[in-house]
Amino acid sequence: MAQINKPTDYFNTKLFVGTGASQSITGVGFQPDFTWIKNRNSIDWHWLQDAVRGATKVIFSNTSNAESTQAQGLTSFNSDGFTVGTDTGNNGSGNNIVSWNWLGANGTASNTDGSITSTVSANTTSGFSIVTYTGNGSAGATIGHGLGTTPSFIIIKSRSSAYGWYCYHKGIDATAPEDYFIRLDTTDARVNSPAILNDTAPTNSVITLGSNVAANGSGLTYVAYCFAPKKGFSAMGQYTGNGSTDGTFVYTGFKSAFVMFKNITNGAVSWYMFDNKRNGYNGDNKSLRPNTSDTETSASNYPLDILSNGFKLLSTNNEVNGSGDTYIYTAFAENPLVGTNNIPATAR
Repeated sequence: MAQINKPTDYFNTKLFVGTGASQSITGVGFQPDFTWIKNRNSIDWHWLQDAVRGATKVIFSNTSNAESTQAQGLTSFNSDGFTVGTDTGNNGSGNNIVSWNWLGANGTASNTDGSITSTVSANTTSGFSIVTYTGNGSAGATIGHGLGTTPSFIIIKSRSSAYGWYCYHKGIDATAPEDYFIRLDTTDARVNSPAILNDTAPTNSVITLGSNVAANGSGLTYVAYCFAPKKGFSAMGQYTGNGSTDGTFVYTGFKSAFVMFKNITNGAVSWYMFDNKRNGYNGDNKSLRPNTSDTETSASNYPLDILSNGFKLLSTNNEVNGSGDTYIYTAFAENPLVGTNNIPATAR
């Protein structure tokens, strides 16, 4: 498997300051197909927009609300970034805002690999695809994801109805992760249920759906974000907390640009998101939580070090490093540990 030597060609975090007036955000480095925006210093929802559904179509990770059209949200995807309108949720005057951006195919294709035809923007190099489809209500129905390799992390959201965000993750169970789901929009622990993925593991071509309306209601529309691990670019797995300030080290094989993780064995615990741009150095890495509209969390609450080959938890809190608790994580690279260009990654 070829290694990606320049991860910022496929994923990049871009910070900007809101103006309250329409502005073009540049410096992403590519035309994103999926952009996730969060106001850092005000209580505002997480805005998730993609080019497959259309730039002004918004879903929010911290709520189960159906998709809505926000004419003054993210209004277009551009060659080096995107344009935001006047809505205060993602462009409030003077607000510090973060955007996480992924490259798809910069176009869509009809995919007939599954029993349900899907519309897909897939980047097989980076292992990321956006999939939209209409459910048929039948257990065992399948949709093509376009990756050509098996995804390890899948996020499914109903666009047309107020059903939650349902996630498959390879690290959620050692033997049968397809038997479980976990929700992105809640603090719930993992749940064993066949109704989301029909107790069937995804393959290198399709995702199998159950009959639950959250993923496959007859006539309802959905979006799925699919991620497969790629050497030097992305990693998905699990770790076990040790309850110590000299906490668990998680090896990814690269210096991380973005890390998201969740305690799956302990309920009432949020997801946490860290990146390499909002603070830029270890000891002051603040977190955001996709299941809540809250502002950034102080680095002193849940400290985390981003290292050249992984990340290390520095807290006794069960939110991030509870003794014996199991966590799932997804990470994207700033730099591979050592690329073919012989530039080694360093800790911050």
